Amino acid sequence: VQLQASGGGLMQAGGSLRLSCTTSAINSKLNAGGWYRQTPGNQRELVASITAVGSTNYATSVKGRFAISRDNARNTLYLQMNSLKPEDTAVYYCNVGPLRTVLSGAFGSWGQGTQVTVSS
Repeated sequence: VQLQASGGGLMQAGGSLRLSCTTSAINSKLNAGGWYRQTPGNQRELVASITAVGSTNYATSVKGRFAISRDNARNTLYLQMNSLKPEDTAVYYCNVGPLRTVLSGAFGSWGQGTQVTVSS
């Protein structure tokens, strides 16, 4: 599965960014999608997930601030990030697959992530 995450950058606290992940795999009606983030020395954590039918779930730390969406026609998974905080600083990754795999993060491969840095 080819995955290309983009849209990261440097942002001041309180600002917004939208991440995009292009992959033909999101076009499958069987696949869920997820956004993850990782900071140095820590494990990758699931930030947001979306099922094949559009149901979403969020980590407590981002609930109410982040929104995941998918556009199957454009083969793209999005993560809208609002009210950014310095603790959101991380490399963000996307992945697509069966829901149980998205929720566990147990993928065999990952694409390049995109760096998000939030200054205070």
